[in-house]
Amino acid sequence: MKLLFLSFFLLTFLNTNGQLILESFVSGLSQPVDITHAGDDRIFVVERAGRIKIIIDGNIHTNNFLDISSQVNNNPNERGLLGLAFHPDYINNGYFYVHYTKSNGDSRISRFSVASDPNTADPGSELVILEVDQHQWNHNGGCLKFGPDGYLYIGFGDGGGANDTGNYAQNTQTLLGKMLRIDVDNGSPYSVPASNPFVGNDDVLDEIWAIGLRNPWRFSFDSETGDLWIGDVGQNVWEEINFQPANSPGGENYGWRCYEGNSTFNTSGCGPVGDYVAPAHDFYRVNNDHCSVTGGFVYRGCNNPDFVGHYLYADYCSGVFWSIVPNGSGGWINTQIGSFPQYDISTFGEDVNGELYVARLTQGRIYKVSSTTAVTVEITADVNNLMAPSGYATYQWYLDDQLIPGATGETYEATETGIYIVEVSTNDGCTFVSEQYGHTAVGFYNIAALEDFRLTPNPFEGNLEISITVQEPTDLTLKVHDLDGKMILEQNISISNTYQKTLELDHLPAAVYFLSLESNNGKVVERIVKK
Repeated sequence: MKLLFLSFFLLTFLNTNGQLILESFVSGLSQPVDITHAGDDRIFVVERAGRIKIIIDGNIHTNNFLDISSQVNNNPNERGLLGLAFHPDYINNGYFYVHYTKSNGDSRISRFSVASDPNTADPGSELVILEVDQHQWNHNGGCLKFGPDGYLYIGFGDGGGANDTGNYAQNTQTLLGKMLRIDVDNGSPYSVPASNPFVGNDDVLDEIWAIGLRNPWRFSFDSETGDLWIGDVGQNVWEEINFQPANSPGGENYGWRCYEGNSTFNTSGCGPVGDYVAPAHDFYRVNNDHCSVTGGFVYRGCNNPDFVGHYLYADYCSGVFWSIVPNGSGGWINTQIGSFPQYDISTFGEDVNGELYVARLTQGRIYKVSSTTAVTVEITADVNNLMAPSGYATYQWYLDDQLIPGATGETYEATETGIYIVEVSTNDGCTFVSEQYGHTAVGFYNIAALEDFRLTPNPFEGNLEISITVQEPTDLTLKVHDLDGKMILEQNISISNTYQKTLELDHLPAAVYFLSLESNNGKVVERIVKK
């Protein structure tokens, strides 16, 4: 269950009007290029030079989780330690996987193990899983993720340079320009799943899951549906977002170098257009204002309900953010949701609760993704009936921090004075807690001698008329206080039969107040409203 003690939420879960804002989360990092979690509240950040940092409670942990900078080539700027993925059973086996550039410029996928200290990895535990020759310094890919099927997916670029002159992305005898899918739990050091799309085809390497990518710098799986989203960096005109549904058997050809986005690029030796999968969306570089897509995630957190189900992504040069959602007819709706000029967004990341973060490369900063759309989960009242917003799946009321057994409806009759909160949850597992609501119970409580008690008019503009009738002589204390409990008026009254008086309250500001009568054996409280 995702539990969040905040008071600003929107119940309109598919609202697309919210604009993205970035909340500063942590600074002091060096060229962060990947953000992820290990199934707990810690956040892990990959630094391109070859280090992995841990953020705990908003602070960078003193020690590096892993430092392999001595064996990482991070020159020029598309090389380095580029990706991190924790094994789905990390809590038991302690395995995690990294994607980095070796000293000779080739790409390596390796497994490491955590040490006895959960915040430190064992740098001597490296097991090399896979190595790929790189022809140039750029287009290394760098992302790796475990899919919902438990297999490790790896993205490789087309070998670098420009224009894919070697046509590696379409050459199925190389792993360059491809998405791979391997089984790291079987084989030595891995095996190929029998369900991979090209197993048994001598013309295609068995590890290949998808073809025709230029530089899939960042890809991700929708944590709810299992769909795969790939941000593929373009050549010089078009950037593209590719989509693979969770039920796909694999084998898609996303078109590079035949196509850049939806536009032809170099169709020499290419098949008909129907052989290729068009992107879910492509965007034009606009006189180089945009330059490189940074793939993101489908938002599945609780903090920003208006983004739920939206795929969020950005451009590295312009700092523009967009969201993509299905249009209901098999297509997509792309909407710009934020612009942060000079923000070189290098990566997105997801924490254990599905909240999103982004990294600013040269500034070494991590930001938390939020939305401008926000309202309060607010308790309202009608006399003693407290009411929570409708539309939630479950409700639980509390009085003075104590759970009220059986109080599980939208409305609760509060017969006791105190501080109330209500905890509500949605069908998708998000739980929210309202702000505190101070309630003064209103009604007659064992003043046996009281026969009649009236306040007129109510609401009032100036003065308030009070009328009290008792069955026998009674001593009462009359009090008026505001919502914060501040005493406005206090008088002692001795009544033999009937008491009538004008309370001069014209000096009070317009607000809600409470008027009470107290005796030695009971109390009555009425809510009064000054207009």
